[in-house]
Amino acid sequence: MATETVAKPRTSVRVGVQKFGTFLSGMIMPNIGAFIAWGIITALFIPAGFLPNEELAKLVGPMITYLLPLLIGYTGGRMVYGVRGGVVGAVATTGVIVGTDIPMFIGAMMLGPLTAWLMKKVDKIWEGRVKPGFEMLIDNFSAGILSAGMAVVGMLVIGPVVKAFSDGASRVVEFLVINGLLPFTSIFIEPAKVLFLNNAVNHGILTPLGTQQALEQGKSILFLLEANPGPGFGILLAYSIFGTGLAKASAPGAAVIQFVGGIHEIYFPFVLMKPIMILAAIGGGMTGIFTLVVTGAGLRSPAAPGSIIAVYAATARDSYVGVTLSVLFATTVSFLIASVILKTSKTPVGASEEEALGAATVRMEEMKGKKSSVSSMLTGSGAAAGGGVAVLAGPVKNIVFACDAGMGSSAMGASVLRNKIKAAGFPDVKVTNSAIANLSDTYDIVITHQDLTERAKPVTASAVHVSVDNFMNSPRYDEIVELVRTSNTDGGPAAAAVVETLEAPEETGPAGILVAESVVLNGTATSRDAAIDEAGRLLLDRGAVDAGYLDAMHEREESVSTYMGSFLAIPHGTNAAKDHIMKSAVSVVRYPDGIDWNGKEVKFVVGVAGINNEHLHILSSIAKVFTNKAQVAQLEAATTVEEVLDLFGKVNS
Repeated sequence: MATETVAKPRTSVRVGVQKFGTFLSGMIMPNIGAFIAWGIITALFIPAGFLPNEELAKLVGPMITYLLPLLIGYTGGRMVYGVRGGVVGAVATTGVIVGTDIPMFIGAMMLGPLTAWLMKKVDKIWEGRVKPGFEMLIDNFSAGILSAGMAVVGMLVIGPVVKAFSDGASRVVEFLVINGLLPFTSIFIEPAKVLFLNNAVNHGILTPLGTQQALEQGKSILFLLEANPGPGFGILLAYSIFGTGLAKASAPGAAVIQFVGGIHEIYFPFVLMKPIMILAAIGGGMTGIFTLVVTGAGLRSPAAPGSIIAVYAATARDSYVGVTLSVLFATTVSFLIASVILKTSKTPVGASEEEALGAATVRMEEMKGKKSSVSSMLTGSGAAAGGGVAVLAGPVKNIVFACDAGMGSSAMGASVLRNKIKAAGFPDVKVTNSAIANLSDTYDIVITHQDLTERAKPVTASAVHVSVDNFMNSPRYDEIVELVRTSNTDGGPAAAAVVETLEAPEETGPAGILVAESVVLNGTATSRDAAIDEAGRLLLDRGAVDAGYLDAMHEREESVSTYMGSFLAIPHGTNAAKDHIMKSAVSVVRYPDGIDWNGKEVKFVVGVAGINNEHLHILSSIAKVFTNKAQVAQLEAATTVEEVLDLFGKVNS
C-alpha cells in the first residue's frame, strides 16, 4: 500500500534517533552517581554552599573537568569495544579535556566511542596474522599508538570544534532566556518524551550545557526542562478524576510511580490513547519552564530519574521556592487542560481494557501516520512483532524488562511481573531490568515498550519478545506467567500459543477443533489475502464462524502480520470479532510451492477461531511441530491428511 511505503522511512528515522539517544544515554546513565556526588560536594563546600569549606571545595573543579568526562569517554568506548575500547576511549578523551577550558562532556561522548571503533577496526587488520608470543606486544603498542594519536586529534581538532558548538549553543539558550522564548522548547521536548526520542536531546545537549552552566553559575535551568514531573503528574491526576474504565482505575497508582518514582514513561500510554492530550503536557511544560525563568531557579546537577525526590536533591540552595512553584504550576496547568480534554471526549463508560487499547491503536496510527502493533502479543524468534504464537525451546529462566535507560518503566514492570511469577509458584525464574544498549542474547523473554521492541530484537534474537503499552496493568503479564507455567512444567521442549486471551489454556483440547475436513494439502491461493480467504472459508464451511469473521481476519493482518517464521502463518480475527465465532476450530492449508506473505515465504497457513481457550491445546501442538525442522520437513512431504493430524499429536482422534 502506498501509505505503508511512505510511512516506513519515517519509522526508520524515528528508530534511528531512538538508537542514537539510547547510545548517548548509555554513556551518561551509568555515571549519574558521579554527577550526584559532584553535585553534593558543590552544594556543600563552595562559598555559596551549605557548609562552605575552601579546602574541600577543591574537589569540585577536578571532578567536573577530569573525572566526569573520563568516565563518559571510558563508558562510551567500553560500549563499543569492551574494556579495550574503554581504555583507549579514556586516553583519547584526555586530549579534548586538555584542549579546552570547559567541561568536555560532548567531546567525551564523541571521542570515546570513535576511538574504540577505530581500535576495533585496527585489530581486525591483523586478526589471525600475529605470530604466537607477539600478541600482547602488538595489542599494547597498537592501543597506545592509536589512543595517543587520537588524544592529539582531540586536543587540536575535536576540542576546539566542540567548544565552538558549546559556545554557540550557550548563546542560543541565552537568547531564548533573554527573549522569553525558552518555554517554547516544550513544543519539541514533550512530544519527544512520548515517542522515546528525548535521550538524544537530554543527554546529547541539555546535560552537557547544563553542567557547564552549573559550573559557572552554581545551577542550571536546563536540567529541569525535560525532568520536571509536573506535566505528566497533572495528566494522570486528570485521568484519576475524569477518566473512565481501566484508565481511571490505573491512573492513581501510575501517578504515584511517576511523581515519586520518577518513571515518566508510565504516563505515555495515557497520552497515546488521546494524542490531543499532548497539549496538556506541552502546556504544563511551558508553564514550568516559564516559572523557572521568572524565579531564576535551577538545579545543581541532573535529576535522574525525574522523581520529585531527585529534583529536590539536586535543587540549588536559592531555588527551592522556584522549583516548587515550577512543579506545582506545571501540574496545575496540565491537569486543567487534560481535564477539559477528558470531559469533552470521554471513553464510553464501562469500556473494557481491550476496547480502550483498540481505540488507542487507531489514534496512535493517526498521530504517527502508520500502522502500530498496540495490541501486543508474545512472539517467538523470527516472528513478526505482534504475532500470536510464542515458542520456547526449554524452561524459562531469565526474563528482562528493557527500556531506554534501564531505570524507568523497566524497573517498575520487572517488579510487577516478578511478584506475579512468584505468586504463580516459580520463585527461581529471574526477572531483571536493563537498558536496551546493555542487552545480550542470554534471555528467554525480553519485554519492552511497543515503540522499542524493534530496537531490542537484533541483540536478543533467540528470545521471545513481548511488547507492552501499559507498564502497570498490561494483560501481557498474565500471558507471560502462563507461558512460564507451560514451559517450566512440561519437562521438555515447550511451546505456548497465546492468541488474544488472558485465561490459562486447558490441559487438553476438546475433540473436533482440527478435523480432516479442515486440512488441505494443496491450497489454490497464490497471494496472502487469497490464502487468508481459503483458510477462513474452511472455518466458515464448518459453521465455526460467520462471514464477518473473514473480514476481521483481513483487518487483523493489515494491523499486525501473523507470519510466525518456519514457513508458517496463523491468520485470525481481531479481538472485536469474537462475536462472529460460533465454536472453536482450526484449519490447515499447505502451499507446496509457497506464497509471498509480506516478503516472507509461507507454505502453511493455519486459520484460527477460538472460544474460551479451547483452541490453545492444538495451537500448542502446532507450535511444537514448527520448532522441529525434521517435523516441518515431514509436513512438507506428507501425502495424506492423516499424516498431518498424526504430526500434531493426534489431539483430535
